[in-house]
Amino acid sequence: MRQTEHETLETDALIVGAGPAGLSCALRLAQLIQAHNEGIEKGRSSAPPLAAENIYILEKAGELGAHCLSGAVLDPRALEELVPGFEARGAPLASPVTSDSVYFLTRGGQWRLPVNPPFLRNHGNYIISLNQFVKWLGELVEKAGASVFAGFAGMEILYDGARVTGVRTDDKGVDKDGKPKPNYQPGYNLRAKVTVFAEGPRGSLTKQLVERLGLSRGRNPQVYTLGVKELWEVPPGRIRRGQVIHTAGWPLSSRQFGGGFIYALAETRLSVGLVAGLDDEDPRFDVHNAFQLLLRALLDGGHMVRYGAKTIPEGGYFAIPETATDGALIVGDSAGFLNSQRLKGIHLAMKTGMLAAETVFEALLKGDYSREALSKFEERWRTSWVKDELWGVRNYHQGFEHGFWAGTLHAAAQWVTGGRGVRARYSSRASHERMKPLAQIERPPIEKIRPDGRLTFDKLSDVYHSATRHEEDQPSHLLIADYDICNNRCTREYGNPCQHFCPAAVYEMEESADGSGKHLKLNPSNCVHCKTCDIADPYQIITWVCPEGGGGPHYDGM
Repeated sequence: MRQTEHETLETDALIVGAGPAGLSCALRLAQLIQAHNEGIEKGRSSAPPLAAENIYILEKAGELGAHCLSGAVLDPRALEELVPGFEARGAPLASPVTSDSVYFLTRGGQWRLPVNPPFLRNHGNYIISLNQFVKWLGELVEKAGASVFAGFAGMEILYDGARVTGVRTDDKGVDKDGKPKPNYQPGYNLRAKVTVFAEGPRGSLTKQLVERLGLSRGRNPQVYTLGVKELWEVPPGRIRRGQVIHTAGWPLSSRQFGGGFIYALAETRLSVGLVAGLDDEDPRFDVHNAFQLLLRALLDGGHMVRYGAKTIPEGGYFAIPETATDGALIVGDSAGFLNSQRLKGIHLAMKTGMLAAETVFEALLKGDYSREALSKFEERWRTSWVKDELWGVRNYHQGFEHGFWAGTLHAAAQWVTGGRGVRARYSSRASHERMKPLAQIERPPIEKIRPDGRLTFDKLSDVYHSATRHEEDQPSHLLIADYDICNNRCTREYGNPCQHFCPAAVYEMEESADGSGKHLKLNPSNCVHCKTCDIADPYQIITWVCPEGGGGPHYDGM
């Protein structure tokens, strides 16, 4: 496509991503600006005023919350700090948690743990729809005066040398060959004094930033799980509102990390899901297929309302990269702020967003956006309860690298040593590095379900229930560096695991018309933006970038 002029917009703070971290950052910054300006009006300060409208929030979804997915059980600690009296202010909380239970499942039965592990006790927490929660948080942000741009994807980081100066948004109206259509609109160069990356797990811009500036040197590689979730309406009387159930064991093998969950948002509405490690050694494992084997008796007579899938950063404290550099900060899931033992990250995302806001505010007052100035964010989170919580589980996921039972022993040792375990720092490997070639896999593959369309569903049916929509005539947002590897070497060595690990049937091995064998076919319009392919591909030749803004899933009520 011809060289295009991109209009430039200047602002004080640019936040990429309108999830819990990004919106908490925006709201806290707007609160600080309001207090600052009130101080000027009352003669308490001679500093120049700041404007909340100069907080720009960029969101690739067509509306706030549309791409937000979680279980979710919310620890309200950060919310109470950000929005005191949040219940009275209309926070959309489906239910307080009323009971907890944990089950170990086998193929033929179940065993309820007589005592819940302390880290899975949820008294004082709330079951929520993250989609609805983010919508509400976004309303508060807009009322505070910040500028929200939904339907605009961040495509490229703007630099001045090694200093981040902003982000370029997506060009709209480009056909699949890269040529402008009649409705073509070039993207914008959004230049900011500080850019905050809050893209969620495996953020496409965050990934580029960390690699270019070497922000993960000396850290453990980030590792991920994939969670698939369905929202169900079931007949009354099967579960109580506020009930929280977690499962371990089947349908996962003893070599795998993960488990299931059931959260009762109401007497008849359930959030059910399965989370499994993307660091599994078996290239044939399919999280979506395994999930279909769960919970048939509980769901019988009900109907599925919505489906979604999302990756979760599980690497812990030692996998968090440097979170500050010249002109930029990284917050929330983009940096890996998640407690894999408690299965919670929303409160950590919110708190890191708030601490980033305090750092940005201080930088705006001083006019200093250097790495040294923005490193105050590192100091803030490392001296807050964020560090305390993550330090206590710093080696948790790494302990499960050799299976469930070994991990349980490591977890017990860590529990009595304040998170240390048998050594000070457990190492880890990137998720894709643990996948083994087919010839080295000894265990039989998990049974493939035959979906009945009533209790069990194939991937395409579930994609339909995710309300995923993309403009068909646009360039593919899944960049394959070498199709020859996919069609030959990967077929021989791994059996094309992309067709298994993708929870949305984006990757398909199709017989070629000339009889030369199977070749990779992409179905980008199915993509639910989980980025599993970017993470789990054993050759690391798949790169996920944002499609045209406004496309993707619509996780209404999720």
